[in-house]
Amino acid sequence: MTAPSSSITPRKGGRWIEQWDPEDEVFWKETGEKVARRNLFFSVLSEHIGFSIWTLWSVMVLFMGPEYGLTPADKFFIISMATLVGAIVRVPYTFAVARFGGRNWTIIAASMLLVPTIAAFVVMEPGTSFGTFLVCAMLAGVGGGNFASSMTNINSFFPLRKKGWALGLNAGGGNIGVPVVQLVALAVIGASGGPRVLLGIYIPLIVIAAVLGAMYMDNITSVKNDTGAAREAVKDPHTWIMSFLYIGTFGSFIGYSFAFGLVLQTQFGRTPLESAYVTFIGPLLGSLIRPVGGWLADKYGGARITLWNFVGMGAATAVIVVASMEESLALFTTAFIVLFVLTGLGNGSTYKMIPGIFQAKATALGLTGEEAASYGRRLSGASMGLIGAVGAVGGLGINLAFRQSFLSVGSGTGAFVAFLAFYAVCFAVTWAVYLRRPATAESPATAASEAKSQLSYAEV
Repeated sequence: MTAPSSSITPRKGGRWIEQWDPEDEVFWKETGEKVARRNLFFSVLSEHIGFSIWTLWSVMVLFMGPEYGLTPADKFFIISMATLVGAIVRVPYTFAVARFGGRNWTIIAASMLLVPTIAAFVVMEPGTSFGTFLVCAMLAGVGGGNFASSMTNINSFFPLRKKGWALGLNAGGGNIGVPVVQLVALAVIGASGGPRVLLGIYIPLIVIAAVLGAMYMDNITSVKNDTGAAREAVKDPHTWIMSFLYIGTFGSFIGYSFAFGLVLQTQFGRTPLESAYVTFIGPLLGSLIRPVGGWLADKYGGARITLWNFVGMGAATAVIVVASMEESLALFTTAFIVLFVLTGLGNGSTYKMIPGIFQAKATALGLTGEEAASYGRRLSGASMGLIGAVGAVGGLGINLAFRQSFLSVGSGTGAFVAFLAFYAVCFAVTWAVYLRRPATAESPATAASEAKSQLSYAEV
């Protein structure tokens, strides 16, 4: 039997692959892997720049001194709105790949990044109104959607046995866009450059990403939106439980990425350059450690790693509370960076749980073999976009909590106390839903069924 080949043909709207079967090992070895890796590389490039633009205003606010006439609360509100829009647009971006094609949507999504970048370039000067800055930050939120469309696109190119590696690399490569924009800002500030220098660096990079996507990426004809799976995912309680846990991990990562430098500047009186020297470290380590979280979840079970990761996050947050109260900059910074690392580990372990949960649910429903695998793929794929969107909303909560804390008590201590309580709830939910054993007082049949389900979930 002759293995199918990838047929890349020009069609109206771009390059389209008519036949794509990555599960066929012969096809994958001869044709598929090379094409998939090429699309992965350029998808990561676009997503990486998208993350940089999404978190752009975490850097812009460092440039905004007293001459801009903005209070710390104003600045936290500005970055909060960028977070909010980035979370919301993840939902339509998830479905855009099937509607327009992965290559085509990458070109569109990358090109759209020019709008907030050029807008910021035009208005970034003292005397501009708070409302104008707010609108520009909201426009930057489109960069947050690139993650959802990129993950959906790359998920279609790789076989099941390779998805973990591919999606982990795709997500990590995108997340690193956060510390990179902060590093570039450090160089600009260190060279006594203004914010327009930073923006001028990114405008041509956006154009390059869009052009390279057009030249080297592909659309897959067979990728279609499964509206039935989307409806099932919305109705499934595990989608919302995992969304809640992802708020605790990724929501913390993106929220702290936006807020870290501003907290150092506002609470500890650091200059923009002093803040920039350390702001990038946490997001960088949190991005790099994400694949390790997935690897640990593969080895020990995602629920177990997630559970103890929330313990670590709670402990680091408790140290931050003490450091904040004692006004110890060294302890505060160290504990904050540790917290960043733990958010990255949790990002990897929670995302690893999602396909395992729906695979376990398929088994509990009596499905076996390819039928069970197909059920798990449909539901996990449909739920990932929603989970990613809801999780990103956690970043909004982080920044609004900081805003209120600085308004109320003049420091971030109150916000960190609230975060500590939230991580305790996340710990309890993880244990109760995915690790707790059923009560022995139940009927033997029910107890046996629930024990099987719980054991399966414990291995996700």
